[in-house]
Amino acid sequence: MNLRLLEFVVAGNEASDLLPVNSRSLLRAHDAVRGFWTVLDEGPVEYCLALLLERTDGEWVAHHVRADAGVENGRTEDGEALAAHDGWVYVFGSHFGSKAGPLRPRRAFVARFREDDAATGTLPVQVVRNRFRVHRAVNDALVKAAFTPLPPGERVRQRFIGETVSRGTARAKSWVRRLADDDLPLNVEAAAFTPEGTVLLGLRFPVTVDGEPVLVELAGVPEMFTPGGGWPRAGRAYVLTGVTPPGALVGFRAVTPTADGGYAAVVGSIDALGKGSVLLDDHPTGGEVTSRHVRFRWEPADDGRIAGEVVAELAPFRNVEGVAEMDGRSFYVTDEDHRVALWIG
Repeated sequence: MNLRLLEFVVAGNEASDLLPVNSRSLLRAHDAVRGFWTVLDEGPVEYCLALLLERTDGEWVAHHVRADAGVENGRTEDGEALAAHDGWVYVFGSHFGSKAGPLRPRRAFVARFREDDAATGTLPVQVVRNRFRVHRAVNDALVKAAFTPLPPGERVRQRFIGETVSRGTARAKSWVRRLADDDLPLNVEAAAFTPEGTVLLGLRFPVTVDGEPVLVELAGVPEMFTPGGGWPRAGRAYVLTGVTPPGALVGFRAVTPTADGGYAAVVGSIDALGKGSVLLDDHPTGGEVTSRHVRFRWEPADDGRIAGEVVAELAPFRNVEGVAEMDGRSFYVTDEDHRVALWIG
């Protein structure tokens, strides 16, 4: 595949995910014909929202969005996934930790904003930190799954679960009761809404014991932003088949709806090489994997299996973190140090 590269510098940071702009007023405000949201994956969410825009004269520009999360300013980090629903853009934290653990409560959040509000002035952002409630719900769903998740090694379990519990206990944190010794650390990298208003969370980790990527359906996400709306509830866990190379471990890097009612996704490594990942210490075949552009329809079998197909091999890239399909073209964003790289195919 021949790809055209567009490079931007946005707050000196790299990008995660790619979500088409749906707001006509936002595009008009920037004299743009099309555009994408991306989230910069270091720092609080209110500092990490950006637009990649194609102007009417054909020039592509990047715009760092000024935002305000009110009392939650400075209390989140590591936004990874974007999803659109009912005029809102949702941002999901990774719910993970550093490459060597432990889990970080600041990453267990969901934020949202009205896309039209980004057309003028400072963008108001709503933030709900779930204090490991999503971790608990997803882990409970994985226990009930028809497939077997890949068990973490003892070092991973101790670094991510054991140390998190120890730190929380020492600080008398109430969220400690939502963690169990046999939990799997979650790394949320992708999200997309279904027509029913539930969210498909694409996990980079865990994967199945056969190395296949996992989706978990989450209900009640919009309601968590309304008074008395409660907390999200995990439904079933699903496995995407037919997209994992033999002998490899493959997790989700991005998921997005397509115009025909299906979904496009990027799958790839379970963690980055050369950055001290304890996951890769235990599972080295999860790092030497190049990215793949895949598609699937939301038609799960009774056993939770979803048939996927490979659309394009994105070798030599191991760091594709966002995908969009628009006007017969594919758009990708890659995780690059100190820059944003948009690739158009």
